[in-house]
Amino acid sequence: MITRNTTGSPVADLRDGPYAMYGTAGSVTSPPYGKGSLGIAVGSSAEKVDFGNEVDFYRDPVLGLTKVGFHVFQTGENASTPGTSLNMPSIRFEIAPNLNPATSPSEYSTLVWVPDAAPVKNRWSGYLDATKSGHWFLTGAMPWCNQTHMCKFTDLRDFLDDGGTAPIINSVAVGKGRDSLWVGAVDGLRINNYVYDFEADGVKARRVF
Repeated sequence: MITRNTTGSPVADLRDGPYAMYGTAGSVTSPPYGKGSLGIAVGSSAEKVDFGNEVDFYRDPVLGLTKVGFHVFQTGENASTPGTSLNMPSIRFEIAPNLNPATSPSEYSTLVWVPDAAPVKNRWSGYLDATKSGHWFLTGAMPWCNQTHMCKFTDLRDFLDDGGTAPIINSVAVGKGRDSLWVGAVDGLRINNYVYDFEADGVKARRVF
């Protein structure tokens, strides 16, 4: 857990499972990699949790991101809690946007991917590709690609590629924010050529192409 980005008493814990209900058929019954996952439990809109890495991605180029996404275990209860199926965890990059400081913060923002609704409930989804689905936004006083006007991945890259100093990554995390309670799991977080397999005994990096 990234302590400074965690509020309340949520849970983000490496675990075995979860598994689909007994009698469910197909490859989505168990975690997509190994036998474990990152279990997340956020009990109310007052809680927030980030689970991630503040070291290994430090100063990597934001514009170097080409593959991003994960698999999720979504429940029917999660989908119905806020009255919408869009109650999902997100991927968050703390970055230095390095945009024009006269119009936006140049030193810090959080780049957030908000997935579309999970295609299945009470079982594992397929790979959710953040470069082709869902929406992105930047926190802070951004003139565009913000929480009011979210954007697609390609538009986000164009916005950040403004010809000045290139934006850099500070940290990478999977999280659930202050909106609705959520209990589920994430596995197979992909960042470019690596898939991060969450297991009860640690996070394993699997190289893919």
